[in-house]
Amino acid sequence: MKTKLAYGEGSLEIELPDIADLAILEPRHQPGLPHIEKSLSAALRQPINSQPLQSLVKPGTKVGIIFSDISRPTPNRLLIPAILQEISAIPNISIKLFNALGTHRLNTEVELRKMLGDDVVNRYSIVQNNAFDRLTQVNLGTTNRRHEVWLNREFMECDLRILTGFIEPHFFAGFSGGGKAVIPGMAGQITVLGNHDAANIGNPNATWGITNGNPIWEEVQEVLKYAAPTFLLNVALNCEKEITAIFTGDVHKAHAAGCAYVKENAMIPVGHAYDIVITSNSGYPLDLNLYQAVKGMSAAAQVVKPGGAIIIVAECLDGIPEHGLYG
Repeated sequence: MKTKLAYGEGSLEIELPDIADLAILEPRHQPGLPHIEKSLSAALRQPINSQPLQSLVKPGTKVGIIFSDISRPTPNRLLIPAILQEISAIPNISIKLFNALGTHRLNTEVELRKMLGDDVVNRYSIVQNNAFDRLTQVNLGTTNRRHEVWLNREFMECDLRILTGFIEPHFFAGFSGGGKAVIPGMAGQITVLGNHDAANIGNPNATWGITNGNPIWEEVQEVLKYAAPTFLLNVALNCEKEITAIFTGDVHKAHAAGCAYVKENAMIPVGHAYDIVITSNSGYPLDLNLYQAVKGMSAAAQVVKPGGAIIIVAECLDGIPEHGLYG
């Protein structure tokens, strides 16, 4: 039997032995939404538990829009223009785009143009979060777990704060999307390391598909009280990275709806564990480096027998990343 594994911007074909205990585990396929620009516009005008985005913008409003960095397959080229169209009543100079790097490396101009499109890069101010420069951050207090909250100063100076991203199961935050745009996305290093400390990550509830009771997810919700984001635009994607569902509006309720959808379609029950699990990390950009590829290993670890083997293919164009967690 032959099958393909996502690898970089292509795939690797592998041949598997014809044995009884052989299974292909993959998400339930959902087709991409047709007329995606119209679908995004409709979602922004009919949000969950929120006024339409257009009505939140007033004369003089300073708007900050967070977008995912190069290590995520978020379709920024669709999401960001859709938002900009809805808030076109205010001048471009009143809008800043924030690259949610967390502790990741700066993205190059070529990467930004690939992610956002030339028109957006040419017309709007882009701020790339620098987790290592305290002068770019503002302290907002401490969490219940005594972790300092440092967030990007320019983002906090905005009147209207919009979060974007895509939702998938996450190996220690439960799900991506939602408040992860703020922490780790726009946070300082000390805040990221606090949220990702051994006690939080070692908690048995810090795992795939769990939110309530997950200390990492719960601390993100606590930080959102400081950040006070106004509006959320999150999407779900299929294996072809097409948008299958759109969730807009209240940051908490819209994200919860997205998580429920993704849990139903991306997480499948498995009857038993396997001796050998062969996997990838969904190809580019998710297999951009070894740190990101660990997610594919973690997913495989859920279905491999104790003492079994995991084989993962990942292109790792960036090798082992230098983003402040290894020094």
